[in-house]
Amino acid sequence: MRMLLRMQMDVEAGNRAIKDGSFGEMLERVMGQIKPEAAYFTAIDGKRTGLIFFDLQDPSQIPAIAEPFFMGVNAAIDLMPVMTPEDVQKGLEEAAKAF
Repeated sequence: MRMLLRMQMDVEAGNRAIKDGSFGEMLERVMGQIKPEAAYFTAIDGKRTGLIFFDLQDPSQIPAIAEPFFMGVNAAIDLMPVMTPEDVQKGLEEAAKAF
């Protein structure tokens, strides 16, 4: 299932992890694991934020994906299923049959 991982780092924990290089190492490991189709980084609400789109093969992957962010930079995480325009169209066609 295509997912959006929204990750917001705690400012102080992020500062430490960026200074000591551990954030870059952790990010490289997670990205290698999930092989995102896209990843963007910005500031939202004054916090460093990553928006990472990837395919979740199995829900059991969630701890291995989320824990590095929780433990490494005291991040807040949101995981949301997302759809392409084609997915929306297919879903709407199915939904219309129910009405």
